Amino acid sequence: MSGWMERHQAPLLLAAVAAGALLGLLLPQAAGLAPAITPLLGLVLLATFLAVPFRRLAESLRDWRFLLLLGAVNFVLVPALVWALTRLVAHDAAVLLGAALVLLTPCIDYVIVFARMAGAAAERLLAAAPVLLVAQALLLPVLLPLITGRHVEVEPEPFVEALLLLIVLPLLLAAALQWAAARWRPARSAESGLAAAMVPLMMATLLVVVASQLAAIGAALPRLLPAAGLFAVFAVAVALLVALLVRLARVDAPRGRALVLSAVTRNSLVVLPLALALPAPLVPLVVVTQTVVELVALSALVRLLPALLPGERTRG
Repeated sequence: MSGWMERHQAPLLLAAVAAGALLGLLLPQAAGLAPAITPLLGLVLLATFLAVPFRRLAESLRDWRFLLLLGAVNFVLVPALVWALTRLVAHDAAVLLGAALVLLTPCIDYVIVFARMAGAAAERLLAAAPVLLVAQALLLPVLLPLITGRHVEVEPEPFVEALLLLIVLPLLLAAALQWAAARWRPARSAESGLAAAMVPLMMATLLVVVASQLAAIGAALPRLLPAAGLFAVFAVAVALLVALLVRLARVDAPRGRALVLSAVTRNSLVVLPLALALPAPLVPLVVVTQTVVELVALSALVRLLPALLPGERTRG
């Protein structure tokens, strides 16, 4: 069952978005679901980190060429493209801030499943997930003012809380559970159960996110439509640019597809609690808009990527 859900992840996630929209329309009190976002995200990230091969992490991280290209794509090429594209919405400070916040942070969760669907080097992305998390946490405070052109006033407590609850705690629990699973049958069962629950957890998270924010999205739709267009252009442009870079660098197909997917897929669900902590209420709505646009783009990309970067599939 979990294998079937993973293979059909894209339509299932879009169905969750549609169900969340329906729930938000039918139940005005759905906005009260917002506090459930953080614990659901914590479970999603725990399930994600359980797939990180901790015992083989050092071996996977020896692929320095892939890591350097991954860093160059996500923290040099993407910020340059984001700066150029966000000039289109620079007149709207909240949209600009939301777009920059989400586009500057590479995904570390459901990109893994899409990578497997596209025959990409998913294991390399898994091994790089902690590195990407640390890098974006360090670079976001530097890149955000450069893109937005202004100092962003934020309270540090929500950021620290999100870092501990959504990154540090799930990572430590995943490592501990992997260690225990090798020695204790109940832990092994828990590990398998969480791994199988990855797609349902992401569906539940998306449903809650959309349902809790839908009323506000409807009210802000005129300002969100330019952001949706920006996110669509970003997905197409960055996919083509990275595919060209991959060909010029003569990267093999599995790693090349992983680089493209990493560039296209942003960390929207993880940065949403950070966006909710900002004083501008439109910012989290921009982040949710990016999630919906991205899921549509990824649904097409997993089918187009093998043709864009042909080559043998990989299990990693």
